Amino acid sequence: MIICRAYKTELRPNNAQRSMFLKCAGAARFVYNWALADRKAVYEAGGKPSMYEQRRRFNALKAEQYPWLSEIPSKAPEEAFAHVEAAFQNFFRRLRNGEKPGYPRFKSRKRGVGSFTLRGHIHIEADRIKLPRIGWVRLKERGYLPQDGACKLLSVCISERAGRWYASAQVEEEVADPIPGDGPVVGVDLGIKTLAVCSDGTAFENPRALANAERKLKRLQRELSRRRKGSKNRAKTKAKLARCHARIANIRSHALHQVSYHLTAKNKPQAVVIEDLNVKGMLNNRSLSKAISDVGMGELRRQIEYKGTWYGVEVLTADRWYASSKTCSACGAVNRALTLSDRTYVCAACGAVIDRDLNAALNLASLARAA
Repeated sequence: MIICRAYKTELRPNNAQRSMFLKCAGAARFVYNWALADRKAVYEAGGKPSMYEQRRRFNALKAEQYPWLSEIPSKAPEEAFAHVEAAFQNFFRRLRNGEKPGYPRFKSRKRGVGSFTLRGHIHIEADRIKLPRIGWVRLKERGYLPQDGACKLLSVCISERAGRWYASAQVEEEVADPIPGDGPVVGVDLGIKTLAVCSDGTAFENPRALANAERKLKRLQRELSRRRKGSKNRAKTKAKLARCHARIANIRSHALHQVSYHLTAKNKPQAVVIEDLNVKGMLNNRSLSKAISDVGMGELRRQIEYKGTWYGVEVLTADRWYASSKTCSACGAVNRALTLSDRTYVCAACGAVIDRDLNAALNLASLARAA
């Protein structure tokens, strides 16, 4: 079986390499905006744009109007045309599906340094990576990226976040067909106080990454608002705020990967049953919207689904209107009067007393057994 994976790790570039990274990211942003404006003009004129025609016209202008692009790897700006093509394909696909997507937007340097993608002559060793026109760049983590010959390297995306540079290598790997899981079926109930409760009794605490860092965020945002625009102190405070946001995202991502790995690769159950939650609708609750966003329920579902494919675990989704929390896992009676504040389920029919989340997880697991 051939699967496509991405390996992301931090880089340790020197000052010259950092300057080249900034040039490449700026050039990719410039070409992306040029291609977006050109495609928009073609659509307004009633034409049908082509990515290859765009690239030919831009290359004809590049030597005369944009000679500074010759200082960087040619693939860095060229990949921007493919990104514009993908942006419009996603836009029209969502329109066909009846959604209301936003029109592709121009990129601004105010939203961050950005990223750029390279293909071609790229070599990876245990502790360094060789990029075209940039040379060997040290890796922070030794042996994490797949080395030359281990698999087919498709592309490498260089990105910046909170002052740190990262390389994401997209590869095609040939792996053995996964052995189907033989463990008991696991139902998973997602929540806010507890990130996930499984039908086997395992519970994963919510790290509450945003809530725990909220005081620090408020202090840094208040400090940033008082700094004079354009000053060095404002730039320093802005960097601190970016690092704080990056730490929050890393804590949340780490917790989600731990849960999804435990449910698929570690336990190897026959099937995992999850809820089909309407997260977008849940965010309309003004009292809980911040806490729900801090959990990352949609991302957790995505990870469980693709890791289930990798490790041979079937992932089932319960019906959105199935009352897993209000149904008794012992006798099947439904308690319509159960409220969100009731954390213990007490069945009036059979007298069963059980934790609300565990009861929901048991009901989800029973759906797979019934099927």
